[in-house]
Amino acid sequence: MLVDGVTLDVAPLAEKASYKAKAYQALRDAIVRMNIYGHSRPIRIDERQLCEALGISRTPVREAIALLEQEGLVRSMPRRGVFVVRKTKDEIRELIIVWAALEGMAARLAAGQATPAEIHGLRAMIAGQAADAESPDRFAAANIDFHQALIRLGGCALITEMTETLFLHIRAIRWTLIGRPERAERSVADHATIVEALARRDGDLAETLVRNHALDLSRSIERHGHGFE
Repeated sequence: MLVDGVTLDVAPLAEKASYKAKAYQALRDAIVRMNIYGHSRPIRIDERQLCEALGISRTPVREAIALLEQEGLVRSMPRRGVFVVRKTKDEIRELIIVWAALEGMAARLAAGQATPAEIHGLRAMIAGQAADAESPDRFAAANIDFHQALIRLGGCALITEMTETLFLHIRAIRWTLIGRPERAERSVADHATIVEALARRDGDLAETLVRNHALDLSRSIERHGHGFE
């Protein structure tokens, strides 16, 4: 379905589970896949079209939208409708600061407990990233996968849980910047350096590298993020 000229790719719901849960997951996934910073027009979600696309009534759709609003992905505006949320530059800076702190601590923890096989798995992910460097879509997805894997290796369930919501926004932000060749090359090089710090069990260095890598995203937004307010 089209949302103000932007494709919102939702699939009809299968049986089982609640329609509310299914609608929530389908709409959440569709928003995450959108390049919401690719243009400046407001992105309005049409409830009627969404119900038709999912093949369900309005009640579970509205319940799903309420959950997404709690996550900060959409915003309901009286007499105007439901809109996908875009972060302002100031909000993005704060989001990145929090992400840098959390992932940095996860990297410190991972340096002390990740197994050789897990570190090898990160190296394999980096090789896959390099192979996907010419495809912005695949590279952006592989990039987020690497960061999520790194956080999981920290072994702190709360950090993993807290960063899940952050990544919903980080994914959209990275989507806008990752097509720049220098950004992709820098990302692969940074990831390789981080993994070597993990392999040497250097928690201080791993934390510093991860934090600086995350904060570099903020600097890229300042230089090239014309789609952000």
